[in-house]
Amino acid sequence: MQTEDGHIIRQCLNGNPAAFGFLVDKYRASIHAFAYTELGNFHDAEDMTQEVFIRAYQKLRTLRRWDNFLAWIYSITSNLCKTWIQNQLKRPDREIIEDQDPESLEEPSIVPHSGNLVFELLNETLESLPRTYRQVLTLYYLGSMNSVEIARFLGVSPTAIRQRLTRARSKLKEGMLAMMSKTFEQQKLQASFTFRIVEAVKRIKIHPTPRTAGLPWGLSLATGIFITVMSLSPYLNLNSVIGAPAGSALSSRANAMKLAEIPINILVVSDRLDISTDSADDSGISMLTELQSAFPMAAQGQGNTWTRKFDIPTPRTNLSASTVNEKIYVIGGRDPAATMNLQTVEEYDPKTNRWTKKADMPTARRGLSTCMLDERIYAIGGWSGTNETTPALEVYDPATDTWTKKANMPGGGRATVGAAAVNGKVYAIAGWGPGRPFSIVEEYDPVMDTWTRKTGIPTPRGYLSASAVNGKIYAIGGRAGTFQNPIDLSTVEEYDPATDTWTKKSDLPNVRYFLSTSVVDDKVYAIGGGPNARAIEEYDPTTDTWIGRASMPTGRNMLATSAANGKIYAIGGGSGLSTVEEYTPEGWQSSPVSPQGKLPTKWGKEKETSNSKTHG
Repeated sequence: MQTEDGHIIRQCLNGNPAAFGFLVDKYRASIHAFAYTELGNFHDAEDMTQEVFIRAYQKLRTLRRWDNFLAWIYSITSNLCKTWIQNQLKRPDREIIEDQDPESLEEPSIVPHSGNLVFELLNETLESLPRTYRQVLTLYYLGSMNSVEIARFLGVSPTAIRQRLTRARSKLKEGMLAMMSKTFEQQKLQASFTFRIVEAVKRIKIHPTPRTAGLPWGLSLATGIFITVMSLSPYLNLNSVIGAPAGSALSSRANAMKLAEIPINILVVSDRLDISTDSADDSGISMLTELQSAFPMAAQGQGNTWTRKFDIPTPRTNLSASTVNEKIYVIGGRDPAATMNLQTVEEYDPKTNRWTKKADMPTARRGLSTCMLDERIYAIGGWSGTNETTPALEVYDPATDTWTKKANMPGGGRATVGAAAVNGKVYAIAGWGPGRPFSIVEEYDPVMDTWTRKTGIPTPRGYLSASAVNGKIYAIGGRAGTFQNPIDLSTVEEYDPATDTWTKKSDLPNVRYFLSTSVVDDKVYAIGGGPNARAIEEYDPTTDTWIGRASMPTGRNMLATSAANGKIYAIGGGSGLSTVEEYTPEGWQSSPVSPQGKLPTKWGKEKETSNSKTHG
């Protein structure tokens, strides 16, 4: 099955160079951001991005697998950037410096082309970070890519990208992050860049391939309008502007309404570039109005608040939950009547506040623990009967909605373990067996499907919760002793998988068992649990300190929590609740809603109509 990129490439090779604008429009932000991480200068990055796309078009016929276009153009960018840097190092700078005015040497040696000190400060800040952190920050803020897209671009797992983003942000002050976001937004390539590339590649001859029908609709209204306008050549004169060199100061002024980056009815790229408005009608106005309502600015908030959300369809307790691609998967548990263990899986989408039924887990169980690794959820242990514990490990893939049975925990069945994933491995920590707690720690290797015994936790316990932050796992709370003589704990112990060692940390302010923990911005939030069922406390591993936060409206233990989009969702628990409550951490401040993937309804309908006509 041919991909969207494949359709576009076929059109290009069939003699339609304007179709290449779709690929430019789709990937220009990503390539520009990557070039900036390599070159450290917006002006050079824009020139490089232009060179990359022209080079890609020239060599398009050499690309064997069209669905690999992104990886291929990434490779081109990387190679061209390396060559550029090598050439810069060979420049005879000493001779240039000798010929300069001495007064000019008092200026900073590297000054961005805008002359604004903000750019210099931004460059210095990014240069102070490891290269991997610079990459993810730039691709995220300048390239407008999410963690999954960055992972695909760089060839690593989305989990690794999210970890890098979190760590990179933690190294920057809040003010610097805000400044970086604003600066990157101002430097994004505009629609005129796509126009310039398409005009350039129209002069390049490439060998054709066998003809096929129809360029699909897709990537951007900007390119769609451009190709349409190009077919109306009497109304358009681009030569004086399109031929300008990369980095020339094209005006970004628009004398009419803008849809995304393309103004509707009138686009002024420069004083000499004008698209006729003779055929304009009221449709532009309605589309603009709809666009404005589609992209609202989210309300600014200080957080530390709770909000009630839609109830889970299957009320339950003693359940577990994990997040994949900002959707939460609630797994297993026990029904409110306490008559049966569940294998039910339901997906919650925080963006739409909706629930969807998914494939059942193979083994019905309660008191299981889950964690996410490489876009899959690992369900570990639990009670499979009234008092029978299971060593089962089953893996859920949300992409295919399927479950796979994996190797059992060798240490035997146990429930309420602390589960967390670090550096490509899954860890099952402690837990409760028949009448007693365990100190067992086992590491699971998904590649080999094998378990390895590690150093046991210093405080044997069950009913605990575990979360990973910056490569270390924090085992929090729980219960020791026996069923007859339980000892509720406030104990916190840190496990370092790299050294296989445990370290005692500051206790929870309150003893708690059957609690749940989640991580947002490298802070651990301990929520609910007995006997302090409404408590929520925030732990900062960097300072080893706890802070009390706003109490949960519905007090409960045996609940599940999971974080998505910077918020935490407390689900079910207690005697079998259906309650779902959303917690916004303190200091949280929303950012503008991204327009990517959120086209107005009218454009969506037009696209669907066009697709139906195209494909019969």
